[in-house]
Amino acid sequence: MAVAVIMEFAGATLEQYDQVIGKMGLTPGGPAPAGALGHWVAATDDGILVTDLWQTRELYDAFAKDQIGPYTAEVGIPAPPTVKYLDVHNYFTPGAGA
Repeated sequence: MAVAVIMEFAGATLEQYDQVIGKMGLTPGGPAPAGALGHWVAATDDGILVTDLWQTRELYDAFAKDQIGPYTAEVGIPAPPTVKYLDVHNYFTPGAGA
């Protein structure tokens, strides 16, 4: 079952986020990691908000353990995110005109 993952990184910056994405070998607007269905990030008043859509929670958890956790620590993000998981009822993918 698809899962939405909402991560709030207090004290983090978009510049640190960009460093993490670079360490992961990802590029803005490029393809997602295996198992990820969607992703977006925005600045908040006290950090950044990252929202992901994954095929399964297990795929997300493995990615978080192997990449999100280590890379966010490397770039100096002060603490792990608060994370909320939601079972997804439906989602859309890019259409033929995208």
